[in-house]
Amino acid sequence: MAWLDELAGIEDLEDAEFDMDLVERLERRAAGQAPRPVRFSTPTFKEYSSTELSGCNKNSFPAFSITAGACGLNCDHCQKKILEPMIPATNPAMLDRKVRHLIETQQLNGFLLSGGSNKRNEIPYGRYLSVVEQLKRDYPDLKIAIHSALLDECRAKAMESAGVDTVMMDVIGARETIRDVYKLDRSVDDFEMTLAALCSTSMEVTPHIVIGLHYGRILGEANALDIVSRHDVTALVLVVIMPFYAKPGTFVTPDTTEVGRIFLTARERLPDKQVLLGCARPPGMHKRVTDAYAIMAGLDGIAFPADGAVSVAHTIGRPFEQAHSCCSIKLGGTLRTTLQPSFAA
Repeated sequence: MAWLDELAGIEDLEDAEFDMDLVERLERRAAGQAPRPVRFSTPTFKEYSSTELSGCNKNSFPAFSITAGACGLNCDHCQKKILEPMIPATNPAMLDRKVRHLIETQQLNGFLLSGGSNKRNEIPYGRYLSVVEQLKRDYPDLKIAIHSALLDECRAKAMESAGVDTVMMDVIGARETIRDVYKLDRSVDDFEMTLAALCSTSMEVTPHIVIGLHYGRILGEANALDIVSRHDVTALVLVVIMPFYAKPGTFVTPDTTEVGRIFLTARERLPDKQVLLGCARPPGMHKRVTDAYAIMAGLDGIAFPADGAVSVAHTIGRPFEQAHSCCSIKLGGTLRTTLQPSFAA
């Protein structure tokens, strides 16, 4: 039975609208290929449950902000709201104390270090790196991820020396988006130079591309994929703009079919790399359809999967696992479930 017909039988997707041509194209591409496993990540950044998966009740992989809720850019798409659920750690001693407390009380596996940017899209992590280094010395298995923002090779090497495991950054492919959405006087080349600096280290590098970042329009995503494809990244994380973070009326929600096409392009451009769907994307039925396209396109992981995602994986024969960690880092304690194609010959 064709994928489109199979999708119609999934209860969580009974009201979903899929693009027939895109689904057929995704099915043709998958034909004859061994199904890739998909990882459903449910980190403890926020409470989570779906009709198919449960979240983790331990704070095993939290996010810390070194600026609390402050950000010098206040970009149109975010307006600092993405920082609100993070745990404030506004000085190195606070970070050290809170991390050690969570290790002792909640079996912390790792954490994300983030924060608001200055006017040049830089985050001043320098004085925190000695804390990171000592934590890694005391707890060698602790996994530490960091949002780098823009930086040079010297600062990338400092993160590497401190023991950071995984580093993330946004790659923006359109000068207009940098200027208009970020209100930032930097170039596309600055973002590629940052990516190159990070890739010169031994850290795992997982750049992010925000689909629809230019007020919901598709602009620069293809160029961003070109940039990522030129560098030896560990994985690529795709997210979708969430207009409810923005000023009312400034953003539109990208069409799910456009999003699905970008998933397919990313999979084709980076066939041997992990391509993941990150935390941020519009909720509701949009998210259910988006996640279904991600699974059909062969993306390797999805953070906070929507209702119906597990059923889609089952339908097209993709084995899955669940991990209570950031989608960019794989930790222990996963729930592995092996599935067989429901329409295997």
